[in-house]
Amino acid sequence: MRTLVFATNNLNKVIELRSILKGKYKILSLSEAEIDIDIPEPHATLEKNAIEKSNVIYQLTKKSCFSEDSGLEVKALNGEPGVKSARYAGEQKSDDDNIDTLLLHLKNKEDRSAAFKTVISLTIKGNHFIFEGVCNGSIVEKRRGKNGFGYDPVFMPEGSTNTFGEMTLDEKNKYSHRKKAVEKLIEFLEKADDSALGL
Repeated sequence: MRTLVFATNNLNKVIELRSILKGKYKILSLSEAEIDIDIPEPHATLEKNAIEKSNVIYQLTKKSCFSEDSGLEVKALNGEPGVKSARYAGEQKSDDDNIDTLLLHLKNKEDRSAAFKTVISLTIKGNHFIFEGVCNGSIVEKRRGKNGFGYDPVFMPEGSTNTFGEMTLDEKNKYSHRKKAVEKLIEFLEKADDSALGL
């Protein structure tokens, strides 16, 4: 089985990704790959942050790896929180605080349309390949559901009356921005041979 290092310390993202891949690939988190590092996200775009993370791990290991950066973009807030989604309420990176801040900023806003966006950067032999997924939807007025993580309890995807927080992982994956990006990654990997991938 092909093994890829996922350049993240976010266990929720690892769990979600494994549920999407359903055993097609062996995914190692940074801790499982015995890499103890907190990779900075200094850039103004999801794409550049994703590249930064996969490049850092590639330089450390010289092994093919991938990373992702995701953000919630809210139309009435001019695309905020965007790249600052994880730190919208501060460096404590609290999901509850971030949601509170988002709902406060959207108070009395009629347009609550939003989109979740994921950018995956796959680094192979120093080259970067980018895969993107977008899920359009809206922000509900109060939390609904206990599942998921991040903004899931307040994000309702188009075509559903439930928030991500009210869905199982399998249900969420029918809409997920992350799944859309991962499917493009899988399509790329399945067309390449192991020697080209450096696996």
